[in-house]
Amino acid sequence: MRSPSRNLSVFNSLSLSLSLCNAFGPLPKARVSSLLDGNSLRVSHSFSNFTPNSLQLQKPNPRRPNFNSSLQPISHPRLMEVKLWNDKREREMYENFAELYAIIKATEKLEKAYIRDIISPSEYETECQKLIAHFKTLSSSLKDTIPSIERFAETYKMDCPAALNRLVTSGVPATVEHRAAAAASTTTSAAIVAECVQNFITAMDSLKLNMVAVDQVYPLLSDLSTSLNKLSILPPDFEGKTKMKEWLGRLSKMGAADELTEQQARQLHFDLESSYNSFMAALPNTGT
Repeated sequence: MRSPSRNLSVFNSLSLSLSLCNAFGPLPKARVSSLLDGNSLRVSHSFSNFTPNSLQLQKPNPRRPNFNSSLQPISHPRLMEVKLWNDKREREMYENFAELYAIIKATEKLEKAYIRDIISPSEYETECQKLIAHFKTLSSSLKDTIPSIERFAETYKMDCPAALNRLVTSGVPATVEHRAAAAASTTTSAAIVAECVQNFITAMDSLKLNMVAVDQVYPLLSDLSTSLNKLSILPPDFEGKTKMKEWLGRLSKMGAADELTEQQARQLHFDLESSYNSFMAALPNTGT
């Protein structure tokens, strides 16, 4: 009599064979053997013609992966070709758009690199002049298609304020712009210095000529005070500024026909001469 454990072994062997068949599909011919009580009991089946529905010895396990499904071809959606242009003219237009976009982006990066001192001023100026030249050439050829560069940047979501300022507003590299501003400031300062010197000399000469009436002295001191206040290199507490302010306040309390006394005229001349010497000492490169 066969023991229940041996019968269970046969059942398990058949279940294993069916599981392999379900998992891997048709297999070569195989035989499942089991020895019961010393006698050889052979269970044979041709797996080349076997289908999973031929025998149902175990329920399918929903957690067992289905290897057959992974071998099925995956269908992809059909890709459609989209043309960006219809003719050669449109193609050239879009290529010019791309060039303009690249110039604006490159200029923005260059401006930030210069601000952060990543590149030297000479390297910045050379590259910036190239980009500005390319931009002017390209924008002039696209003036009919792109009337506004700002609108172009807004349309293509370009957040490049530094590039637009450099390319559209300024038109020159920052180094050239700064040099021009410094030169203009130097020229303006030189003109103001000459004006101050002239007003000092005129005021002192008028006192020497005995022009001591209030209506004669007051305009001269007022012009001198105004020219001194224009010069940015002088501090607010400069001697000439404070003394001229004091004399103007004193003269404004007097009548136009009043005249300075000899002592007042002498003191004013002394203050003018002292302020002039302090002014000349305050100028840069005085000793050269």
